[in-house]
Amino acid sequence: MNAQVMTWLDRGVQEARLRPVDRAFARFLASLDDAGDGRVLMAAALASRELGEGHICVDIEALALAEPLLSDAQAWLPDSILVGSAESDPNTPLVLDAGLLYLRRFWRDEARVADAILSRLVASGAPADLAQELDRLFPAEAGAINWQKVACAVAARGSFAVITGGPGTGKTTTVVRLLGLLQTLAHKRDEPRLRIRLAAPTGKAAARLNASIAGQIERLDVDAAVKQAIPAEVTTLHRLLGSRPDTRAFRHDRDNPLHLDVLVIDEASMIDLEMMAATLDALPRDARLILLGDKDQLSSVEAGAVLGDLCARADAGHYAPSTRDWLAAVCGVDVAAWTDGADAHALDQRVVMLRRSRRFGEDSGIGALAQAINAGDAGAVTRAFAGTRGDIAFVAPSAAAIAALAIDGREGAPGHRDYLDWIERERPAIDASFEAFQRWGAGALAAYARFQLLCATRHGEAGVDKQNERIAQGLLDRGLIDAVTGWYEGRPVMVTRNDYALGLMNGDVGVTLWVPDGQGSMALRVAFVVMDEQGGERTRFVVPSRLSAVDTVYAMTVHKSQGSEFEHTALALPSEPSPVLTRELVYTGVTRARTHFTLLAAPDMLGYAVSRKTRRASGLLRRLL
Repeated sequence: MNAQVMTWLDRGVQEARLRPVDRAFARFLASLDDAGDGRVLMAAALASRELGEGHICVDIEALALAEPLLSDAQAWLPDSILVGSAESDPNTPLVLDAGLLYLRRFWRDEARVADAILSRLVASGAPADLAQELDRLFPAEAGAINWQKVACAVAARGSFAVITGGPGTGKTTTVVRLLGLLQTLAHKRDEPRLRIRLAAPTGKAAARLNASIAGQIERLDVDAAVKQAIPAEVTTLHRLLGSRPDTRAFRHDRDNPLHLDVLVIDEASMIDLEMMAATLDALPRDARLILLGDKDQLSSVEAGAVLGDLCARADAGHYAPSTRDWLAAVCGVDVAAWTDGADAHALDQRVVMLRRSRRFGEDSGIGALAQAINAGDAGAVTRAFAGTRGDIAFVAPSAAAIAALAIDGREGAPGHRDYLDWIERERPAIDASFEAFQRWGAGALAAYARFQLLCATRHGEAGVDKQNERIAQGLLDRGLIDAVTGWYEGRPVMVTRNDYALGLMNGDVGVTLWVPDGQGSMALRVAFVVMDEQGGERTRFVVPSRLSAVDTVYAMTVHKSQGSEFEHTALALPSEPSPVLTRELVYTGVTRARTHFTLLAAPDMLGYAVSRKTRRASGLLRRLL
């Protein structure tokens, strides 16, 4: 390898501009083309680094901004045997496509996702009685457009649909009515009931959707036979596809597709490009795919922002005149304000944005704050906190203030003390039935979930690790727990790795309790709420020694909180600028709160975060338009 390139790579790692894995990747490529242009290795290292930041590719024009030696890359990159194109050798490790440099695996995943979606964008003929069934499921309302009705109509028209919206806009309600609609239409045509599967990226998101759907099915205005045909069980995508140990491949793929007619995926903002490619590969050609999610939330931890790309034009609608006329006929709505006859693409006709929040009314500080953050309006954010709304509060951050809030909460808003008090207050008698202890375990988890402290990062003074230490020590000092290390009653833990033997998924949360061990003694067990085979919930007690991958979770990262809601959410931001501080992170933190939100941040850090919108490099939207 060229000595100058080697020095550049080593310096990049020393200065934290590159990761060791980026340097290792460049060295590997050098072994394939030792006499080649060293600039290609530098570009490859930067493309690898961008992948670690969530970007699928790197714009080659941006390479020169990172390193002047890499200017005019369009002229010399194609000459390397390491770099291919969409039409050339399929085995090159790098691909240059439309001015974007990819690692081949991610270029291939992006192309697979785009091709699979494009093949599903053609609208099929809508059933003749669609309008009648829509009117029954959505009684007429005066005033604003019923976007839930529009979403159902669009999803019933073809084999692909995206339904996006913020908290309280009714995504779950919409999908339950949509499934009732689809099963009703099949039932009226004397067709077999549709095979429907519901999935989410994490166990926590799956459990939340499961709980939301169960009660809504019974309230649907459809036949009893149709209700029975709507599933309530929600699984994780990994379980659905059939994860296999020690491989990225799944049991279900294009050669062994899923056995279903309709797949609904909730919290789709959390799905990375690789998982979306695997899902689409395993989907039968004639199956319908419906994605639900909030386009403004944080993107997936891994590379890609698939939902963000799909919904990039959702605010403006971009509906074609033909779509406007069709919606007027089947829904009785006028979407002229969201019609664009000059710039309407097939993808736009499959995306619906729910625009009315039923959770946050006009007097909601949380709603106003979320709206201001989304708009990037720092002035409106400041005014929201300066108002008289009691559901949001701003607290000057300090180690002591954060720990105190996490333990004691604030007036009218719970902290962790509340769930620990509940455990003691509601403890069953020692001779109570096992069922009583199961109910107690479920109650402890529900009490714990009333409050959560969220952090932007895992490490650092304002990170999860430090906050967990401080909160645990504060709880010990107040006599609310008996220890700060090891296993002790009240310790909340989060599973950090899928454990299929125990049926626990990454993100599942449990609370440690003293319960009967079945042999006449009491023992520490960790209570989890898991889904049973019928789609219901039950409490499972797990021996702590069997949990090899768990973290204490008095605080969690904002990323880990996705798919969850808490009565009171507090968000602690670091005191120094950080790449993770973005508008999407703050918005996601705020919208985890149902009734109370507390921000612990310096005003300048809040303004810094709100001003920075995440933009992940990707060619997916270009391929779809």
